[in-house]
Amino acid sequence: MRKAPGVTRWVKWSWKAIAVLPGAADADWKRLRSDGDVTEYHAATKELWLYVSDTEAYAHEFGTETPSIYIVLRPSKASGDGQLDVMHVTVSPYEAQDYCDSGEEIVEKVAMPPAVHAWVQDFVEKYHVEEPFVKRRRNKQRVDRKDDGIGDRRIAQATDVYRAPVTQPREAAE
Repeated sequence: MRKAPGVTRWVKWSWKAIAVLPGAADADWKRLRSDGDVTEYHAATKELWLYVSDTEAYAHEFGTETPSIYIVLRPSKASGDGQLDVMHVTVSPYEAQDYCDSGEEIVEKVAMPPAVHAWVQDFVEKYHVEEPFVKRRRNKQRVDRKDDGIGDRRIAQATDVYRAPVTQPREAAE
């Protein structure tokens, strides 16, 4: 993670995920380097899991111009300077999109290192099975000829079919 001075007066610091370190040891905000006000940290060490059910997503990611790893971040409750906690790491663009949809997390896209690229590509080649597209066929039943679904069948009157049903004694209903 890179911490740099904010560009507006409302944000004191700007945080950005800049790289992934494959095979790194455990770290908890270990400072790697500083250059003036800009500081780079090894924020966290997370495991990257691959699933056979997600091979289509991984293959889709390899079709992009720059295959990436997605880092899911959440604002830290412990720090008041806008620091972000690393919650999850994934290579699946579909999973990253799910995190984006919630609006609670920030998803950063980082270029995939060559070692991770080779590992994921081997996994996809070994387990991915291309599924043929099957077009769904429509039911040819004509539904425009009936007036089913209007009103409620429990209403005895035909004049006001949109009226709510009234509970009637059993003898009166027969």
